[in-house]
Amino acid sequence: MAQAHEHKTQKVLIVFFGFLALAFAFSARASLGLMMPVWEAELGWSRSFISGAGAAALIVMAMVAPFAGRLTDSLGSRRALAVGLSALTVGCAIVATTSDRIVFLIGFSGIAAIGFGIVATHVVSTAIAQAFERHRGLAMGVATSGATGGQFLIVPLIAGLLTFASWRWSFAGLAVACALLVPCVLVFMAPAPKKIARAGISEPSKSTLRADLGFLSRSPTFHVLFWSFLICGITTSGVIETHFLPYAAFCGFTPIPSAGAYGLLSAVNMLGMIGAGWLADRMNRPLLLGIIYLLRALTFVVLMRVGTDIEVLYLFSALFGMVDYATIPVTASLVASHLGLRIMGLSMGLIAAGHAIGGAMGAFFGGYFFDLSASYSLVWMTSLWLSMCAGILVFTISNKPKFALAAA
Repeated sequence: MAQAHEHKTQKVLIVFFGFLALAFAFSARASLGLMMPVWEAELGWSRSFISGAGAAALIVMAMVAPFAGRLTDSLGSRRALAVGLSALTVGCAIVATTSDRIVFLIGFSGIAAIGFGIVATHVVSTAIAQAFERHRGLAMGVATSGATGGQFLIVPLIAGLLTFASWRWSFAGLAVACALLVPCVLVFMAPAPKKIARAGISEPSKSTLRADLGFLSRSPTFHVLFWSFLICGITTSGVIETHFLPYAAFCGFTPIPSAGAYGLLSAVNMLGMIGAGWLADRMNRPLLLGIIYLLRALTFVVLMRVGTDIEVLYLFSALFGMVDYATIPVTASLVASHLGLRIMGLSMGLIAAGHAIGGAMGAFFGGYFFDLSASYSLVWMTSLWLSMCAGILVFTISNKPKFALAAA
């Protein structure tokens, strides 16, 4: 009985610290937009320079993600998270103490970006998949909701430090928080099981990187999940996180109601992730994932009809929030069952790299299309059709992997 209680406590701690780690990492990323006007006024940095630093960080994240996944497979998720949090500590500390552009790029777009690439949903979801057999989807949904729900809780604290102290204290606070979390993760998060059962007979028997990459390159499921998640990056991190607030301003809304709409989106986002994780334990997962993408496509119809109606803007925020990051726990659950726990870190790392690349594409082409047409209509229409393609694509995956069907 005592052993069962201890095991349950360890699982709860994995979810809790996974949530916290993502909350700090994603809040540090979100702080870039928060600090942009302050740095423009105080340091004379241009908006294009700061935006470029954010884009560079995304590229570094995309490069780091597969290696972070491999690190998770070989050393375990708690050590990987500790390495990532340490990089975040150093990067945020550098940003807090510099006024030099080059040093800032090294700190934020270099060292901190490495932390962003490691302290990411694919590492946390791998930790959850290795620890949970029952209620895996729900646990993934709760833990990875730190990516958005944590921002809803922590970004206001960062804004408070910015208002009552300075932006330097905001980044110093993030550095201290990440540093304090490192020993907590190492001490309280249980290590991954020494032997991870292979997902099925089709998984490679050798543990070499070349064999694992070869297996993934031949897996239709991996390709479907990779390309659908790349589209996910375009339609979330790319066009919405980058262009939603500029679009609201373009429609004539002032910053306060626009920020309120984005805050509503973030709050509902957390509920959407938890709900999707709960449903992933109870229904056909490819069907669920496809429905999420198709519903996301419909939200862009609402977005194109905002005009000057603030109620429609808030309606879009609520609807999109439900399907924004909801793809993460379902995708991770499919990776665990169809590609295997032993290489889940590598698999999710490559898929997360696709998401980051998609995010960079969406951010760039969203601005390009707007400059081309002086309107966001083409951006939203493209996002609508891409989301529909992603939904149709994931319908081709079987709910159960082929080896399970063969065994049955």
